[in-house]
Amino acid sequence: MTNIAGFWVRLAARLLDGLLVGMVVGTLIFVLQLDTGSQVVQTAESVMAMLYFVLVPVFLYGYTIAKRVLDIRIVKMDGSNVGLGTMVLREVLGGFLYTITFGIALIVSAFMVGLRRDKRGIHDLIAGTYVTHDRPEHWKREE
Repeated sequence: MTNIAGFWVRLAARLLDGLLVGMVVGTLIFVLQLDTGSQVVQTAESVMAMLYFVLVPVFLYGYTIAKRVLDIRIVKMDGSNVGLGTMVLREVLGGFLYTITFGIALIVSAFMVGLRRDKRGIHDLIAGTYVTHDRPEHWKREE
């Protein structure tokens, strides 16, 4: 593990990504004049957010849009790019764990990212990932 990203930059990226997803979803709701109280609309909002956090890093070498802006990315423990299975474990299974513990595991995970030397939270341990400032290998060769 090299060039590990810390708590604050990771939190900033998650908040920025949340704002981005919220703006896109909010715009769609406004343009399509959808009922935000509808269970279908609320489920669609959740699915869109989950798809963003699972799929975007798979296609963008571990980056989400905010992570790219802040120059951090998710990688496997060996430094290789994340795949679909890894991101499902990290986001879906990790998110499920945070939900069923009523957020307690999320708080524990935040402390882990803030205090552990390797800066890995529960979701990172589940998926075998960490967050780094290192760029993808093929980008380094082009620089």
